Amino acid sequence: MAHTAVIAGVGPGLGESLARKFVDEGCRVGLFARSADYLEELASDLGDDALAVPTDITDPEAVEAGFRAVRDAFGPVDVLINHASGGSWKGIREISPDEFERAWRTSAYGALLCSREAVDDMLDDGGTIIFTGATSAVRGRDGALGFSAAKFAVRGMAESMARELGPEGVHVAHVVIDGQIETPQVRESQPDRDEDEYLDPDAIADSYWHLVTQDRSAWTLELDVRPHVEEF
Repeated sequence: MAHTAVIAGVGPGLGESLARKFVDEGCRVGLFARSADYLEELASDLGDDALAVPTDITDPEAVEAGFRAVRDAFGPVDVLINHASGGSWKGIREISPDEFERAWRTSAYGALLCSREAVDDMLDDGGTIIFTGATSAVRGRDGALGFSAAKFAVRGMAESMARELGPEGVHVAHVVIDGQIETPQVRESQPDRDEDEYLDPDAIADSYWHLVTQDRSAWTLELDVRPHVEEF
């Protein structure tokens, strides 16, 4: 069965790899992000099964309109990836209340709005909601108060929703990205690091797809991905 997916928070790196993987697997994909030019270019490259939907996921009306556009083009949504994140890299003495709230709104509030829009589409025939987490979702990072708090919130949302929606046939999973993802920008800024120290975004995308295709008898709640050279 062909899936209709929304990826909320698409950008160069993992977001783009997810879009390419899901289109390659025969999905129809709605691409949400604020950068209209980037989305249009990516959607054009991916072909007719990708739809650029410039969306501020912290705006309830924009999210509603974005899902309506995807449904009009591809039908009901049965896969949602809450991938957006943000946060100023500041500690308690430097971060402002507005910066803290912005981090929470991008990661947690945006995921709430997108999940609420998607869930009703999934209750009849099932579906999958995946949250992109980070090391900071399980171990708060020094000097990243807003980001860490937002990622802890996202992890709690995933765990709560998994227990609420699992009996309804909706698989909810949280992915801990426990390492640095290799992007052109990261490689350029850290040319001396060994490539084995990075996470390959295409390989991570394979893991997300596996979550979508899992049998209901063995659903994963939390998946931890990390470079093999990392210490446990």
